[in-house]
Amino acid sequence: MPKKVKVGKLSITQMRELINKKAGIALAHNLNEENPTEVKDWIPTGSRWLDSIVRRGHLAGIPVGKVIEIAGLESSGKSYMAAQVAANAQKKGIDVVYFDSESAIDPDFLERTGCDLSSLLYIQAQNVEFVLETIEDLLANNENRMLFIWDSLALTPSVSDIEGDFNPQSSMAVKARILAKGMSKLTVPIANSQSTFLVLNQLKTNITSSPSQALVEPYMTPGGKAMIYAYSLRIWLTGRKAKASYVLDDRGFRTGSEVKVTLKKSRFGTQGRQCTFKILWGNEIGIQDEESWLEAVKGSKHVTQSGAWYTLDIGNDENVKFQSATWVEKLKDEAFRNRVLQIMDEEVILKFDKREGEASEFYDIEADESVEES
Repeated sequence: MPKKVKVGKLSITQMRELINKKAGIALAHNLNEENPTEVKDWIPTGSRWLDSIVRRGHLAGIPVGKVIEIAGLESSGKSYMAAQVAANAQKKGIDVVYFDSESAIDPDFLERTGCDLSSLLYIQAQNVEFVLETIEDLLANNENRMLFIWDSLALTPSVSDIEGDFNPQSSMAVKARILAKGMSKLTVPIANSQSTFLVLNQLKTNITSSPSQALVEPYMTPGGKAMIYAYSLRIWLTGRKAKASYVLDDRGFRTGSEVKVTLKKSRFGTQGRQCTFKILWGNEIGIQDEESWLEAVKGSKHVTQSGAWYTLDIGNDENVKFQSATWVEKLKDEAFRNRVLQIMDEEVILKFDKREGEASEFYDIEADESVEES
């Protein structure tokens, strides 16, 4: 029987070297140095307010190197937000791979959101297995950072769905099991390559045997628990159907709608935070980003309201009066704009980080009116 040779006590550095030598690749990391678990870059969403609530204490966005979900009700702006993230990713030199299971994405729509179609790879999502295998192949062969957008998980069938009949019982939970295996294979390579997997999903009515549970959480998303565990960030989009929630042109035609955003899950210390903004989808396409800033800073001590008039303290004992209708015009003044952004950072980012004020300023403690009305 061979005699064991004692090598003595190993330091953390020596253990790390031993593990990496055995694996043949760097798997053990010093968390004080560059490592795959740390988010080094963020892709703007197109909404500064949303970017401000994603990461505690910092202005952020979509985390690079992670798996993210944007789920919402019908016509709540999922595809638009994905297109906006894609355009912003391209500006960072990130390759965009767009899987479309609905064959419904409009090239003109993508261009109008700022995407460069010549450097965007569009793929019809034939089935779940094809999407996951394609991502695996691209991760293994492309050294550049990539943004994978899957639009949408809910409508992508599995191979057994395609080859089988229309009886839902015949392929129950097949997609969930495929995704469970797929995410266990892809999560680490996505992080190591500093790529990003943005999954679009649908909010479905939560059919449960417990009425009280359905009341607490009226919605769920397809894909099974494995996806929920894999997500570092879950962004849910809901909206009201009231007339006031629509953006109307001068003749009363609808050109946009209000969206309520809730961080359903966040590994960045911000789960449950919310914001609102309006998305334009008529002649003009885009998030009414600057328009939403007024709502974000309304609660500040530097902004007071008297009837239809607001007063902004811009410092040096100087105040500026304005109405909501002239808000965007006022933001064209550099001093006014910079002051608004400073106040927004204080109210949305720093106050939450320091736990100042009441929780109701950051979370919707009461019943979610917008969800109930949807």
